[in-house]
Amino acid sequence: MSGEQIEESVGPGPEMEVVHLLRAVAVELGRHSARFAQRHGLHPTDVRALIALMDASRAGEETTAGRLGAALGLNSAGTTALVDRLEQAGHVRRVRGAGDRRKVVVEVEERAVALGREHFGPLIDHAVTLLRSYDERELAAIRTFLTGVREAAAGEDT
Repeated sequence: MSGEQIEESVGPGPEMEVVHLLRAVAVELGRHSARFAQRHGLHPTDVRALIALMDASRAGEETTAGRLGAALGLNSAGTTALVDRLEQAGHVRRVRGAGDRRKVVVEVEERAVALGREHFGPLIDHAVTLLRSYDERELAAIRTFLTGVREAAAGEDT
């Protein structure tokens, strides 16, 4: 079904305006991420990997190369090449697992975090400032909407 057919079946209205804005935001965020990748000699998948590793770290989770590859949809050889490339660039390191020393975990180096903060920090600060203008009920609605859209998009992969 084309975008026009979808819009005709759903109908014009404020909902489609929000969908179009979300699409525009996704495009601009992709462009912002691509500029970061280009400035630092990274592939877009490298940036996605660094984000996945930072998200896992923030959640208190250790990430093996296998888990990282699965999250990015890469095979074993592709994941090894990715981690090797990021390690050689000084963005990640391989360390032994905290609970299981036999396990090799991939961690983001502080240097990569600092580069990300330098590039994405102003955008994140702007988003946080905007979000602070909403009350808890509005924030809950935004969170519910974005979570639902993310889950629907992730469901496309399965």
